[in-house]
Amino acid sequence: HVQLVESGGGSVQTGGSLRLSCAISGFAYGSYCMGWFRQAPGMLREGVANIVHTGATTYADSVKGRFTISEDNAKNTLYLEMNSLKPEDTGMYYCAASSGSGRCSLSPLNPRWSLGDWGQGTQVTVS
Repeated sequence: HVQLVESGGGSVQTGGSLRLSCAISGFAYGSYCMGWFRQAPGMLREGVANIVHTGATTYADSVKGRFTISEDNAKNTLYLEMNSLKPEDTGMYYCAASSGSGRCSLSPLNPRWSLGDWGQGTQVTVS
C-alpha cells in the first residue's frame, strides 16, 4: 500500500519561501518518476516539477529559477523548495509518484500519473 503525505504548506507574503515535503511509504522505486503538482481554485491541476530515477529534473516555465525539486531516498522523502513566491503560486500542492514506464511528463493527464499514487495535498497561500 503506497502512501504519500505532504506537509510544509502555509501562508506567506510575496517574495517569501516555503519548503514542501512529501513522505513516501510502500513505494517500489525502480524506474520511478516523482513530481509536484498544484491546483488553484477554479483551475486545472498543473505540473510544477518532476524528478526521475536518473536524477534529471523538469520544471514548469512559471517556476524555473525559483523552485527546486529534490529527493532524499534514505528518508523516503520528496521536497519542493519554493523561493520568491508570487500570489499566482497560490494553490493546493500535491506530490505524486509513479513506478511505471513511459515518459515522465509534467502533464497530470500523462498515463504515468493517472496510474500513479497521489497525496492529499498541502495548501500554499501567497499574498
